[in-house]
Amino acid sequence: MDDHELNEIREKRMAALKEKMEHMNVAAGVIPVDQLHINDLLQKHPALVIDFWAEWCGPCRRVGPVIEELAQEFAGKVTFGKCNTDENQQLARQLNISAIPNIVFFSHGKMVDRVIGAYPKEAIREKILRNFP
Repeated sequence: MDDHELNEIREKRMAALKEKMEHMNVAAGVIPVDQLHINDLLQKHPALVIDFWAEWCGPCRRVGPVIEELAQEFAGKVTFGKCNTDENQQLARQLNISAIPNIVFFSHGKMVDRVIGAYPKEAIREKILRNFP
């Protein structure tokens, strides 16, 4: 494959991802995360929380609304994102995501904590407060 073909594939995948995220009605403040843009997000957002999930995952569907609520609560202080592990397997492997839901906390581009499993909102809020004082 040449560079032109790779760029076309990337553009199609990004358009599909954007359409899918809009279709899912992701709350304001929760941004889509993919392996192509993770480094930019880590540099741009000093306090970043990413929810790694998959469509088929029941516990992930319970955590999704919690992340959306926390994104509104911490707007302006902490940035929240969602990353579909089925569509971003390489990124999931890089970050050792072996179980979902998996919420990863990044401070100034470095992973500082994670929550594995469907924890209640208060437990996730406490982790946010502890990691981003």
